[in-house]
Amino acid sequence: MGKLFIAPTPIGNLKDITLRAIEVLKEADLILAEDTRTSGKLLKHFEINTPMQSHHMHNEHKTVGNVIEKLKSGMTIAIISDAGTPAISDPGFLLVRACIEEEIEVECLPGATAFVPALVNSGLPNDKFVFEGFLPVKKGRQTRLKLLAEESRTMVFYESPHKLVKTLGHFCEYFGEQRLVSVSRELTKIYEETVRGAAKEVLDHYTSKPPKGEIVVIVEGKKW
Repeated sequence: MGKLFIAPTPIGNLKDITLRAIEVLKEADLILAEDTRTSGKLLKHFEINTPMQSHHMHNEHKTVGNVIEKLKSGMTIAIISDAGTPAISDPGFLLVRACIEEEIEVECLPGATAFVPALVNSGLPNDKFVFEGFLPVKKGRQTRLKLLAEESRTMVFYESPHKLVKTLGHFCEYFGEQRLVSVSRELTKIYEETVRGAAKEVLDHYTSKPPKGEIVVIVEGKKW
């Protein structure tokens, strides 16, 4: 049997990759990449010449079986996403589950993931929190928001820049305009920023200054 490594990659600053991740990627027989063009730049920077294969949300259902056969043949395979830790709102879960079912060894390396620095930077309670990732775009969104309105733990969301204002508007509507919110964007990059305040204040800020880049939103839980 081979082995599957889940290897986190930097969310922005290339210096955030671990020495161990570089070692694993160099020694693997194959790297599964969410976008081979994006990952190709990272691998070139660190002089990693391991072959790559595309493995993303649109093809992972079809490719899992083939990857499992490669692992069974004795190959060591590493999976990476465009940024951060695979399987956290990115491809990877289906393959990990399949490996466990087939009793193939899986090891997840520690490393970069966007929500941890955003959560700590927020100043909101982080002893207990719930990771929500991306909200449903249409179907189920209202139901989810109504449910989360009663959540007492700090909530963590991922959002795209062109949907942030809409989502902050929904937070005002369902959670209340005074619910505390922290928006971190472009973490580890040159223009990194965190905007904190009441949901309405943060909404007004990004309505007047449309955001760019990757975004993590931290929302205060309901106070009982």
